[in-house]
Amino acid sequence: MAAPHHAPTMAVPTDAELVQAQADLWKHSLCYLTPMALRCAVQLGIPTALHRLGGTASLPDLMAALSLPQSKTAYLGRLLRLLVTTGVLGGAAGSSSSSSTAAVYRLVPLSYLLVEGVRIDGEASQRAVVLAATSRHYLEAALGLADWFRKDVQLPGAEVPAPFEDVHGARLFEESMADLDPESDKVFHEALAAHDHMGIGLILREGRALFEGLRSLTDCCGGDGTTARAVVKAYPHLKIHVLDLPKVIERAPPG
Repeated sequence: MAAPHHAPTMAVPTDAELVQAQADLWKHSLCYLTPMALRCAVQLGIPTALHRLGGTASLPDLMAALSLPQSKTAYLGRLLRLLVTTGVLGGAAGSSSSSSTAAVYRLVPLSYLLVEGVRIDGEASQRAVVLAATSRHYLEAALGLADWFRKDVQLPGAEVPAPFEDVHGARLFEESMADLDPESDKVFHEALAAHDHMGIGLILREGRALFEGLRSLTDCCGGDGTTARAVVKAYPHLKIHVLDLPKVIERAPPG
């Protein structure tokens, strides 16, 4: 006779584990506020305002620089505290006051990347990266994930559409996205370019071993060829092929 099968049992969590679990639950449930606060900071121009004020500023200084109504002072203070907590901004050394109006906020390397008009490695800021990654199109696709998992695709040989395509009927970086929302499509491409253009400068300076000994490279999704031109400038012996969608290649500068 076969031995009876006993379903595995889970040990009941301790009180301490349950308290920690509840804290983690709140953290995960509210963590979407972190990227939303970052998006808000970019849209308001907080990093740019701090830069123009010398890199550090108080809450009243920022209220004036951003031309915000005084009724929102306390709320901007809350936003700034969240940005400090998440490392987007810093609190100036010696600013020990708990009062929002007395606190001083400063740029850190992360927020420096978001300053308008500042060029790093000859390229513009990374604002488009934030705006693209926190776009409503991404959020709407994420909110539809459960429905996407439940939906079955019965057509033989049919490719299962990604959640983004399922919700919007368009694919990122393709013509269908440009037809759906030209402005968002432009921001998405600007985000890719901003990311690639800044990263290649660092790679060229720190990664010589990656290129030595190579004769040719192929840059897939190479955009307007800016990355390829930077590589060729640093390593003239390399022959580089750039591949991308026809609409992207058509807009690329010659050379």
